[in-house]
Amino acid sequence: MNLGFDLRLSQDQKLIMTMEMQQSIKLLQMSSYELLQHIDKELQENVVLEVENNLETAKEEIVDNELREYRELIRDMAMDNYNDRSYYKHEEDDLVSPFNFISSKSTIKDYLREQVMHSNLDRQDECICRYIVDNIDHRGYLDEKIIDNLMEELSISKDSAMRCVDIVQGLEPPGICARSLSECLILQLHRKNIMNNYVEEIINNYLYELSKGKYQLIGKKIGVAAKIVQECEDIIKKLEPKPTRGFFTGEEIGYLIPDVYIKKISGDYVVLMNDNLLPKLIINNTYKDVIKSSNDSEAIDYVKDKISSAMFLIKSIQNRKNTLCKVMEEIVKNQEEYLDKGNNYIKPMTIKYIANSLNMHESTVGRAIRDKYVALHTGEIKRIKDLFTNSVNILSQDISSVSVKDMIKNIIESEDKSKPLSDSVICKIVNEKGIDISRRTIAKYREELGIKSSSQRKRLI
Repeated sequence: MNLGFDLRLSQDQKLIMTMEMQQSIKLLQMSSYELLQHIDKELQENVVLEVENNLETAKEEIVDNELREYRELIRDMAMDNYNDRSYYKHEEDDLVSPFNFISSKSTIKDYLREQVMHSNLDRQDECICRYIVDNIDHRGYLDEKIIDNLMEELSISKDSAMRCVDIVQGLEPPGICARSLSECLILQLHRKNIMNNYVEEIINNYLYELSKGKYQLIGKKIGVAAKIVQECEDIIKKLEPKPTRGFFTGEEIGYLIPDVYIKKISGDYVVLMNDNLLPKLIINNTYKDVIKSSNDSEAIDYVKDKISSAMFLIKSIQNRKNTLCKVMEEIVKNQEEYLDKGNNYIKPMTIKYIANSLNMHESTVGRAIRDKYVALHTGEIKRIKDLFTNSVNILSQDISSVSVKDMIKNIIESEDKSKPLSDSVICKIVNEKGIDISRRTIAKYREELGIKSSSQRKRLI
């Protein structure tokens, strides 16, 4: 056997991922909130980097936007949940409004503390109630262990502790300070003066079975017809499992602040970037002078390195903005009919399609839209990602999956509730409209819409 060595030359193309490229990619996919945090960190670590005006100005502008969005959220929630509460009796002057706390960005706990303060309690009970409020979690629930801690730390009896738990449970919003989901729902029932033993038994013992649509089984267990169980479900569906929903809990890390706006100007749609979202970064001129005037080579190298790093950050942020702007302009070009007429007119549009149109890599577009939001000309704020949809074939043309989902939803909403349509029947109806879609896809879209199967939707007579 002969052993030999052979030297050959080969040429391969490889992409070397530099640190700069990695940072640029990282910045591209950051949300604006994440990028603002990153800029904060860079400002602390890089002495040559500074904000043209003041970082606090940019932050305050974001906070103002956050508060405006939050006010609208609370106002909508209040219209839905607070206008029809005749069971919650207060003198008008004594009513503590959640709106009083929005301007200072106070939390649900501040709202509860204010109600405790207006409850005319003696000093001990007020102290105990404040302790309870301070230990409510972000969902509005109270851990059972807190009551034991309360008794030990404040040296009070269980009767005193439970009396104050009852006081806090009587505050707004209904269901607050519950120790379990069942208790949360029952607290709301009682606040609404709904005294229904069947509803309470289902809440206490059969919520899981109810979620699976096992009406017959529950009916047998509690001794009523399945139709009565469905009527109980209708009542339960109107209750709120998370009483803090719509309130600022103090744990939120960001808000739906749009990265980009779509405006209609003189009949044309225009893409406008939200330049108020981030501070404008510049290089401090003092350090530029160091390079020119200093004889200390180490100091010069240090400053050069910091300036290079700062310039790359500024350039990367600008590239991020330009990339997102190009992507949004291409989206608008493809979705004008949707912008004019609404969801039913959204066209199939994939990330790959937009990437090809812009001669970009698919992953670049994906990173550019990650965790980014757009404010439409109608005022609606959407995830940019939600503007991308798959296509379904219809008579050699394509329509979006969103349009098909709307069609399925409308078909189900208009069905005979005592004889709900199966996925196969819905598939046939959709096929008759010229849309080539399978029963399996119908089932998938129905589940994505949060709609139960036909057997679970059936209303019993």
